[in-house]
Amino acid sequence: MANPPKTSSGYSDVVVPTNTEPANPQFDTKLTPPFSSSVGPRFFPPPIIQSNQIPSPAVRIPSPNSVIPPNLISSPGIRTPSPNSGIQPNQIHSPLVRTPSPSSVSPVNGIRGGSPGPHLSTPPGPPRFSSPLQPAAVPFRTSPASPQPPAFSSGSSLPTSSAPQYSNGAFELQHQTLDASEDILSVTDSTNVLFSAKKVPKQKKLFNTPSLGFGALASPGREISFGPQIIQRDPHRCQNCGAYANFYCNILIGSGQWQCVICRNLNGSEGEYIASSKEELRSLPELSSPFVDYIQTGNKRPGFVPVSDSRMSAPVVLVIDECLDEPILQHLQSSLHAFVDSLPPTTRIGIVLYGRTVSVYDFSEESTASADVLPGRISPSQESLKALIYGTGIYLSPVHASGPVAHTIFSSLRPYKLNLPEASRDRCLGTAVEVALAIIQGPSAELPRGVMKRSGGDSRIIVCAGGPNTYGPGSVPHSLGHPNYPYMEKAALKWMENLGREAHRRNTVVDILCAGTCPVRVPILQPLAKASGGVLILHDDFGEAFGVNLQRASTRAAGSHGLLEVRCSDNIYITQVIGPGEEASADNHESFKNDSSLSIQMLSVEEMQCFALSMETKSDIKSDHVYFQFSIQYSNVYHADISRVITVRLPTVDSVSAYLESIQDEVASVIIAKRTLLRAKSSTTANNMQATIDERIKDISSKFGSQMPKSKLYRFPKELALLPELLFHLRRGPLLGNIIGHEDERSVLRNLFLNASLDLSIRMVAPRCLMHREGGTFEELPAHDLAMQSDSAVVLDHGTDVFIWLGAELASQAGKSAAALAACRTLAEELTEMRFPAPRILAFKEGSSQARYFVSRLIPAHKDPPYEQEARFPQLRTLTAEQRTKLKSSFIHFDDPSFCEWMRSLKVSPPEPS
Repeated sequence: MANPPKTSSGYSDVVVPTNTEPANPQFDTKLTPPFSSSVGPRFFPPPIIQSNQIPSPAVRIPSPNSVIPPNLISSPGIRTPSPNSGIQPNQIHSPLVRTPSPSSVSPVNGIRGGSPGPHLSTPPGPPRFSSPLQPAAVPFRTSPASPQPPAFSSGSSLPTSSAPQYSNGAFELQHQTLDASEDILSVTDSTNVLFSAKKVPKQKKLFNTPSLGFGALASPGREISFGPQIIQRDPHRCQNCGAYANFYCNILIGSGQWQCVICRNLNGSEGEYIASSKEELRSLPELSSPFVDYIQTGNKRPGFVPVSDSRMSAPVVLVIDECLDEPILQHLQSSLHAFVDSLPPTTRIGIVLYGRTVSVYDFSEESTASADVLPGRISPSQESLKALIYGTGIYLSPVHASGPVAHTIFSSLRPYKLNLPEASRDRCLGTAVEVALAIIQGPSAELPRGVMKRSGGDSRIIVCAGGPNTYGPGSVPHSLGHPNYPYMEKAALKWMENLGREAHRRNTVVDILCAGTCPVRVPILQPLAKASGGVLILHDDFGEAFGVNLQRASTRAAGSHGLLEVRCSDNIYITQVIGPGEEASADNHESFKNDSSLSIQMLSVEEMQCFALSMETKSDIKSDHVYFQFSIQYSNVYHADISRVITVRLPTVDSVSAYLESIQDEVASVIIAKRTLLRAKSSTTANNMQATIDERIKDISSKFGSQMPKSKLYRFPKELALLPELLFHLRRGPLLGNIIGHEDERSVLRNLFLNASLDLSIRMVAPRCLMHREGGTFEELPAHDLAMQSDSAVVLDHGTDVFIWLGAELASQAGKSAAALAACRTLAEELTEMRFPAPRILAFKEGSSQARYFVSRLIPAHKDPPYEQEARFPQLRTLTAEQRTKLKSSFIHFDDPSFCEWMRSLKVSPPEPS
């Protein structure tokens, strides 16, 4: 079939996806000969597993209960015009009009119809939230948290259009297979696994090209958009390599044997696959869909002490900094009040304050705020913890019983009284987290080591910090000039990491939400969040963005005890893994005779996280297809043990141009960006990484492009037209550039990006620009400074920040500017209503000091000649001569090159815009 049009991250048309019907399976009568390696182990270089535990945001998708017809499933990376579409190109319906966006099912562009998110006021005013947060509209999941309980079904999802075929011999083979169109459907319709290309080159040299590479983005905790097949029994696995029986296996329907797609070994099925016709096999879920969930309810693991099976039995403990000045404290109190009001009534909460001491608040006192106080200089002793846990106080209580008490506690908080700078105040954050862990664990701390009491899903500690940890265990001196600071910093890092690992062992995630102007010493706090599977986020204040993140952090968990296994056929192996996990020990998973899979222990299982996998091959590929199998084993919040199996088949090609045309620019750019950012440990190395982006562009041009006649310039391959602009945004943006001032901010941003899913990652790399138009619509434009037209309002979505820019001419008209600002703010809220972390939303006028945040993220295309401006920014053609002259005169000259100037400086001709 013809290659579908590619998605543009910056200025793609938004149209209605076409309906897609899966093709009927084809049947063959030949077994594929086994690889020679099936009789012996395959040894590959061990992959580099990079641990980064900042969870990634993701667009919500339907739960397994949702029923979506197959012809309504759209690809996240393909937008094809529908014959019935009445939407004009480049037009997005404003959420004010409440017209469903034609791209509402696309997780990449982020637009969706539905009810607005929480009311967002201009920072830094006190937040106002709806209680609870407004859910997204159908077809997105209404719960912002974990998967809904799956509807157990074993029905087939494929149509049965052909007549039954009967077998009278034991060696007749049924080969479940897909044609090329079905391969593309299975890959692009799964947001769980996204490959950098839809086709695989057969040549080893091409496959292993360092500057381009081949890889995948895997989101294990994310729900499958159209719901997987559900199986309540043990899976059939290859006895040689451990792969699962799947949709693409060859089946001997007479004997019930099946051939593994990974190692070609022939396996038995204990008679379950013996059938008289293909119709019988088609009724088995694992043979009718590439996406399967094996579910076992009940807990059979030794050393497991179950508690209430309610999803809300997992507690949330707030650990709050009490060393705050009055203005900051007022914002925090407003956010905390709104947070408690947003929680479901069955959620158990606890409240702990820390300064020089640790105060654990008692909910048994209904009329006053009462707390037990522990010293913060040292870790709490077992005796003091026993006295706390077995005393008469109630430290964890459901919201429906303790909500009024919690409000009383928050209202009783008082500002810091001593006259000391913020950075010099004593804060025993480490001790406070230890105490919070103890009250979550409760009396089960008396159980033998290795025996765990587990509630429904991970418990969560949310630290609200306004300054560094400077007192007690895990602390550093107030002054960076302290003579023993390097030694104490090293000891603090190790202590914090060990505390995070202990929290993970107790199924507790520690999130650290920081706010204010005082530096919090991010390198000290980051190991605690990372090792526990949590996240560290910086905020300007304890206002609206902090309040939204507080609410979303408490409800985002999806499961625990996660294990990701990846198996590849045809001597393909994984060289590097970047994401929130670590290499799994052999004791954590079942081993097989010749199992060459990569096993990753996930620190938490959440929808908004992602692993970037880089792959290579040991030799040229001979097969017409290659197979990749991803198995995710975890326990969900309902205590069900789930093994999710996703099997992907990709066609192989000899042609270089066919491979290049199949490359998904956005996926490839995100994988490249994650590999680059992993090496950017500081501002110095980040500047060095900018040079590697330059070298990558030159290498791709020399290997896949062509030299222009009578010129020293190389022509960048036209098949990859979007890739260089995405990498240019990466090079000059906040991830690698200098537009963010403090190293703490850059460090947090890099950690967030390394774990972010494609949705958030591509927005963090390349901003999305939307211009407000008359009639409540938004036009998507390239993220160039030519969009700064004085009579317009523009929304720029850059992942962790959303900017609303009002032109000076528009701002001078009070009525029109107010309507445009309201429409832009509503769009910004709906674009980010399920995003975690919730971004800052800043609005400002042309020429204001804050406008620099907006200008610095746009490509300075005004420096290009007019013909190039019109080619890459077609909207200019709609302006009058007077408007273009006015636009040209509004720009201020500075030294940053435009995209075309940068490409030519590398001796590369920029690709023609697609």
